[in-house]
Amino acid sequence: MKYDIISAPSYALVEMTLNEGESVIVEPGSMSWMDTTIKTKTEMKGGLFAGLKRKMAGESFFLNTYTAEGGSGKIGIAPGYSGDIIVRELNDETIYMERGAYLCHVGNIETSATWEGFMGTFAEGMLGLRVSGTGLLFFGSYGDIQEVDVQGSYTVDNGYAVAWESSLDYSIGRSGRRIRSFLFGDQLICNYHGNGKLWIQTRSPRNLAAWVHPFRPVQSNND
Repeated sequence: MKYDIISAPSYALVEMTLNEGESVIVEPGSMSWMDTTIKTKTEMKGGLFAGLKRKMAGESFFLNTYTAEGGSGKIGIAPGYSGDIIVRELNDETIYMERGAYLCHVGNIETSATWEGFMGTFAEGMLGLRVSGTGLLFFGSYGDIQEVDVQGSYTVDNGYAVAWESSLDYSIGRSGRRIRSFLFGDQLICNYHGNGKLWIQTRSPRNLAAWVHPFRPVQSNND
């Protein structure tokens, strides 16, 4: 299997060449194009419970498997937003990521929703994805993505964190005092502790949604 990341960092896409019999697991809706030698199979990876857990984390209930049959072939895979793509090789490792960041993987890798590390909070968006195993993992960002080598502690505004290694512990809090947070809606802040890698994006989908919200069409009560 060979791959290239093209049109990075603004509109990144993975163009992957699969040899006969090779497969890639892809988040539904992320396939952009493919050769006729690439065949598709949709299934619940890990069974019903694993599918439900992925759905809880904002990912798809089903996953698509693309396999080269009758010869090698190319497939293009892209996230649904403009930004960069990171490739991470896992060797019996675990990383956590925000909802919507997972794109695809090759190898023996499992994905499932988890509250682990989220300090028991049930705030919107705090349910993340646990990715573990051995193989190549591809995940995307909104905007460019920066890799931070955390040595001690690091603070990120909620919505900018993309993924982090399991060696990092973290807690979630408000950026201001409780009264100010209640009145002015201060953002949630993620505080990371320990030694490990953290990937952050240069744009926040939550901030984009907040900016667009006042301009949305609103139906009048007289209509």
